[in-house]
Amino acid sequence: MAKLQEILNSISNFVWGPVMLVFLVGTGVFLTIRLNFLPWRNLGSSLKRLFSKESRRTDNGEGDISPFSALMTALAATVGTGNIVGVATAMVMGGPGALVWMWISAAFGISTKYAECALALKYRSVNEKGEMCGGPMYTLKNAYKNKRLGAFLAMLFAIFTVLASFGIGNATQANSISSAVNSTFTVPKWIVGLILAVLTALIIIGGIKSISKVSSVLVPAMAVFYILAGAIVIVINYKNLPAGIANIFSMAFGGKAVAGGLVGTITASVMSTMRYGIARGVFSNEAGLGSAAISAASATSDHHVRQGYINMCGTFIDTIVVCTVTGLAIASSGALGSVDPSTGKLYEGAALTITAFESALGKAGAVFVTIGIILFAFSTILGWEYNGEKALEFILKKPVYCYTYRVIFSILVFVGATASLDVVWSFSDIANGLMAVPNLICVITLSGALAKDTKEFQKTIIAEKEKIKK
Repeated sequence: MAKLQEILNSISNFVWGPVMLVFLVGTGVFLTIRLNFLPWRNLGSSLKRLFSKESRRTDNGEGDISPFSALMTALAATVGTGNIVGVATAMVMGGPGALVWMWISAAFGISTKYAECALALKYRSVNEKGEMCGGPMYTLKNAYKNKRLGAFLAMLFAIFTVLASFGIGNATQANSISSAVNSTFTVPKWIVGLILAVLTALIIIGGIKSISKVSSVLVPAMAVFYILAGAIVIVINYKNLPAGIANIFSMAFGGKAVAGGLVGTITASVMSTMRYGIARGVFSNEAGLGSAAISAASATSDHHVRQGYINMCGTFIDTIVVCTVTGLAIASSGALGSVDPSTGKLYEGAALTITAFESALGKAGAVFVTIGIILFAFSTILGWEYNGEKALEFILKKPVYCYTYRVIFSILVFVGATASLDVVWSFSDIANGLMAVPNLICVITLSGALAKDTKEFQKTIIAEKEKIKK
């Protein structure tokens, strides 16, 4: 078993290594230029539309849920422990400058997220129950002229998605919740696991409409809760903020040592800063992996480009907003580079974020971070259940199998919360990364047609803006 774990770790490091990161960010750069920077230029108006009453309507086009609900379901899967634990890990392993590279990867990830979600709506299908089915697997199957190649890439994506849903979207999240609750509130893991499994089953049994209803309330509430808590930490530690921001930018483009408390030091090269910043940014917002496109395809929309613009806001909210709050809270706290007296090692992961929040809020800081981990991780479980379910439906062709999947998925929530499944997690981590390969091939090869659609729809956007002015 130890040997297998070692092999899987090596594969995982390769899958999430420099080649994949260059592929992901490079695709984002390519799409941004090919789309004439329109995703960036329309970001402000897209955010405005996202929070308007219009985005909550379900009578403007075909679909199962509102555009807002579709994005919240996608965000439920992407806003997870990576926003709390992942940012802290990146800033320790890659130095505080990793935060800048998270921003850079997210900026280009906005274009990738737009492309995969817009294409998902354009090439979505309707199943025998009258529900919308979409995502990279349907885009590849329906858009490619070479049907064999399209079907092969589509099946690869679907298989990787199902595998990832059981680990990265289920077991790892449940384990993060049970560990956090056990550490902060000393509640036994089996009790936490049982509660999580029951709650998950009650919500997912109703399918996308039930999941979207919960996500539409849970995601905005948890985001506001965490952003406010983080903002309070930053404000209280405002005297340290200028030095913290200076460290972030100086270490982003030039490696140096950052001293902390009790003789702790973080040293990172520029390449290490880039690697961890980009990797954690992609891992956080999932731009390029294609997961968000699955729930985006269920949206009620009159045009695929319009929903693409709505869904790309998820990358901005996830990384530019939520991850930045975590990063600045850590940078302003003075905790980065500090040593945990109980272990003699640098604070990292959840412990670093908790220490940062405790610097301003005392013991309440640990409670705030724990609640954040619970909400973020649970929402990820719900969002990824839908991703895995739709991928399984694509593979087996019958929606009836989805009910069996929901039962198994709920049981695995309990297992993940109570057991250490390192092999399963590593395997799903690999599958999660491999999802990007067929998805990126898809958006690159179809980028020409999408660029034409995007340019054409820009006329509609301009006309709508002119109408508002009048």
